[in-house]
Amino acid sequence: MAASSSETDQKKMLILKSSDGDEFEIEQSVAVQSGTIKNMVEDDFSLIPLPNVDTQTLIKIIDYIKKHAEKTDSNEEEIKEFDKEFVKTSYQNLFQLVFAANYLHISDLIDLLCQSIADRVKDKSVTAIRKIFNITSDYTPEEEAKVRAEHEWAHEGQEIDESLN
Repeated sequence: MAASSSETDQKKMLILKSSDGDEFEIEQSVAVQSGTIKNMVEDDFSLIPLPNVDTQTLIKIIDYIKKHAEKTDSNEEEIKEFDKEFVKTSYQNLFQLVFAANYLHISDLIDLLCQSIADRVKDKSVTAIRKIFNITSDYTPEEEAKVRAEHEWAHEGQEIDESLN
């Protein structure tokens, strides 16, 4: 029993509580990759409430920070492959992860997610981007046609899909 208490001393554990009320135990040394959690640990919190992070998103983020806590020179390729798989999800999930990573102040994760979104929307039409980001056009069809005509060079190779407006 003494061995397990010395292990506990070496690996201080925190409990992260999602907005759904689910709790996850995680090593403090892993969790402090989050600036938000690090600040709470410095204020002597051991139960960390995360009211802006739902359970599914928190599970993904915990996977990410655990994997990145193991990062060494020898497993760099493995981490890159993990990151590639991590971002293979829907836009909606990516947006949820960005909001949570921003709230948690995990800058490496924010960078990964934003780059993934940028790569995925690159070369998309204005209409497709509006749909992805749920943006309503402020222009009437006539005004939009006028703007497109005035700035034709910016819309080369993009087709107007009126059904998405």
